[in-house]
Order: sequence, then C-alpha cells, then structure tokens
Amino acid sequence: MNGQIDASLRTRELTASITIAAPPEKVFGALSDVRRMPEWSPECVEVWVMPGRSAPGLFFIGFNRNGARRWATLCRVTKSEAPREFTFRVSVLGLPVALWGFRIYPVHGADQGSAQVVQYWKDLRRGRRGRITDLLGQVGAGTSPAARVLTNRLGMTATLYQLKRSLEGSS
Repeated sequence: MNGQIDASLRTRELTASITIAAPPEKVFGALSDVRRMPEWSPECVEVWVMPGRSAPGLFFIGFNRNGARRWATLCRVTKSEAPREFTFRVSVLGLPVALWGFRIYPVHGADQGSAQVVQYWKDLRRGRRGRITDLLGQVGAGTSPAARVLTNRLGMTATLYQLKRSLEGSS
C-alpha cells in the first residue's frame, strides 16, 4: 500500500478515564480554564486565549511540542456545560484536525464528592482535506496518523493523571 494506512482501518476515536477526589464543579472549573492545559498535557506548552468571546465560541491558540518539533493549533470551544462537559475543536490552517472533550460525572457512594472524568478524542481528518492535514501532522508534529493515535492515547493518560494530581493536591 505504498506505506500508507488504509483509512478504513484507522482509529478515529479514543477515550480514557480517571476518578478524581474533587467535586465535578472543581474539575469542570479547571478544565474549562484552557490556559491551564499546559499544567497537565505532555504536548501543550502554552495557550493564548483570544479576547472578545466566552465559551462556547471562545477561540484559543494551543502551542504544542513533540521533541524538537513545535506547532500551533487554532481551537474553538464548542460545548461548555458546567459541570458536565467541555469540548473544543482543533484546526490547523483552517483544516479540521480533531474534537477534544471531557465529560464529568459525579461519583456516588464511598467516593462521594469525587468525579469520574472521561477524556475523548475524535479524529476529524477526512477526504482530500484530511490527507493534507495528515501531511501537515507528519511534517509539523512528526507523527503519522498511526503514531498520532498512540501519542494521543499516552497523552490522554498522562493528562488525566496530572489533572488528578493537581486537583487532589498530590505532589
């Protein structure tokens, strides 16, 4: 197949979850402050929030790194429903890349006052424009579509673990 991945076999969605000993409102407050994402994400190093809008509709620029490679993405908050869900759509040069989101569920029983956090990723790269975005990802971020899935899976786990540490006050 000339080194290309069959698009029909490509992983297009991922989820990861964790329980955090913090109320859903606290978790949502942290996640919806997108400027804090570099505290948790292994790839995001800085966020600039564009003035003039509130969520949903808020635009921000995410500055990312993978080793020596650096790139920026334009993101738009698409859902901000406290304390249940926060999502944003990512694009590069006007091309859709992904939808990232967090669903937050209260935990009942012994862990009352805790939240189950589910992070999800949906690949939006499709068709001819998707192939262009794939190429930009390989050149800019240094990851093929298959490597991007692994990078995101590992990054989601790291992000949720660091979020947990941050909100529970662990060192």
